This record gives sequence, C-alpha cells and structure tokens, in this order.
Amino acid sequence: MERSTRILLTGGHGFLGAHLVRALTRAGYVNVATFGSRDHDLTREPEVARALAEHAPEAVIHLAARVGGIGANRKFPGTYFYENLLMGVLLMEQARRAGVRRFLSVGTICSYPKFTPVPFREEELWDGYPEETNAPYGLAKKMLLVQSQAYRQEFGFDAVNVLLVNLYGPGDNFDPETSHVIPALIRKCVEAAESGAPAVSVWGSGSATREFLYVEDAAEGIVRAFERLRDSEPVNLGASREISIRDLATQIAELSGFRGRLEWDPTKPDGQPRRCLDTSRAERLLGWRARTPFDEGLTRTIAWYREQRLASAREPSRI
Repeated sequence: MERSTRILLTGGHGFLGAHLVRALTRAGYVNVATFGSRDHDLTREPEVARALAEHAPEAVIHLAARVGGIGANRKFPGTYFYENLLMGVLLMEQARRAGVRRFLSVGTICSYPKFTPVPFREEELWDGYPEETNAPYGLAKKMLLVQSQAYRQEFGFDAVNVLLVNLYGPGDNFDPETSHVIPALIRKCVEAAESGAPAVSVWGSGSATREFLYVEDAAEGIVRAFERLRDSEPVNLGASREISIRDLATQIAELSGFRGRLEWDPTKPDGQPRRCLDTSRAERLLGWRARTPFDEGLTRTIAWYREQRLASAREPSRI
C-alpha cells in the first residue's frame, strides 16, 4: 500500500489500537484516522455509514471489539456475541459499498476448536466448536473470516484476516472485572506485595496453558499483514511459546516482588485446555515473527503498571 493511503482504524483508542497507530506511523503511513465508541456506535448501521462518509478511507483495519477475560465472557455472552458480530458484519458491508480498497480484520485465537491439536494450525480452524466460556465471542469474530471469503468470491473485495493470541504489555486493561489473565495477575501480585498480603487467589487449577504476544510485536505483525497478505485465508500471529497458568502466575509473582502463597481456586473455570499457535504461515507470507522475550515483556508491563499506580496516588483527591 502507498504510504499516503487513507487508513481508518477502528478501536484505535484501545490497548492494541494505540500501539498500532504508532507502528503505522513508524512504517511511514501519514493518513491514519481513528475514533472512539462515543463518536460512532459500530453496532448501528447508520453510524457505520456516517463514519465511513466522514473519513472517506481507502483502507480499513478493524480492531474494535468487546473483549474481556473468562469472567466477563461468562457474564456477558450475549452482549459479546451480538456486538462483535454486528460491528464486523456492518463495517465490512458498508466499507464494500463505500469503495474501500483494502480491509483487514483482526480475529482471535478464541475462534479455534476447544481441543485443537497444539500448535494450532490455520487449517484446523473449522474442526470443532470453540471452548464454551468464550465461544460466543470467538464465533462472532470468526464470521469475519466467512464474510471476507464470501465477499472476495462474489464482489472481488480485498479482505484479509489475522488471528491473535492473548496480548499483554504497557497500556493493557487492569480492571479486575474485565481484564485478561496477565494484567489480572500483575495487579493482584503488585497490590499484595505492597500491602504485605500473605496470599493471592488465582482462578482455576493452573494446568491450562496459554500463549502470549507482546503488544508491540502484534502491532508490527498487523502492519506486515496489511501490506503483504494477498488472499482471505487466516494467518496466525503469536509468539510460538506455550506456558501453563501455574508457571505464569509464579513468574509474575517473582517479577512483582510478591513472596506469599498462590492459592488456586479449582471451582473457577480453566477455559480452553491448551493454546499455542503455529506461526509458520506468518513467517512465510509476512516475514514476521515475535521478537520480545517473555521475561522482558512482563518486566516492562509490571513497570508500566507500577508507574500508573504512582501517578494515580500523586493526583490530588477530588471531593
């Protein structure tokens, strides 16, 4: 794509979106526009059409989503399905009508079947039903892949897709109600270390495994996909590193300075038993692979969270 291409980035004010704006700027793109949910509600078709008319993009990168950890997915399954499905379907259709030349959808590892053999290969995406706690979200995002392929076949619409593993890094969501596992554990361990608490409670048995991708690496991978993908087949973006939740919690506790006990709560769900991606397609088609060592990424994320806590503590109280 030309560096002058007018790009509209949905979700650009979010965690990944903020990093992606910077990655696009580093790559030389000079016309990147974004907006927040207060500006345009992407679950309403007139709002989607208005956003495209206002920005007149030549390309769209769709990040906007309702996301959360296991707890949030269990609490809001209907909301997560409805809003994510509508955002994707309406945006791609209106982009097609508006003459957008390139559409990149950012999907999720949650779309894979619950018992996909590790490492997950893109060819296995349709071999079963997703893990139940996040199936509504995963299936809603998966429909973007179906829509991309159908629109390319019928309309010649240039839509491409990437699938992301769990992200982490500075700027992540640390809200205890909606955060994913890494920010949730960092918050618990940092607060416990500061207060001298003897124990931290952790959901599940600790036996489930996950793969985590540093957010800056993810942003670079998306830029590569935007520039280089030529068909609608999905491409995994991950770190190709599997770690158990038990080992993850131990590592975060050590890096956070928490020396107490980790108390596991097996009454809470583990989620999908294992997650780890085969990223060979990304290396072959995009010339991309994750670069940030996991310890280094966690250390940066913990440092960022501590800085935010200190900054909040220094702010004058509002009465």
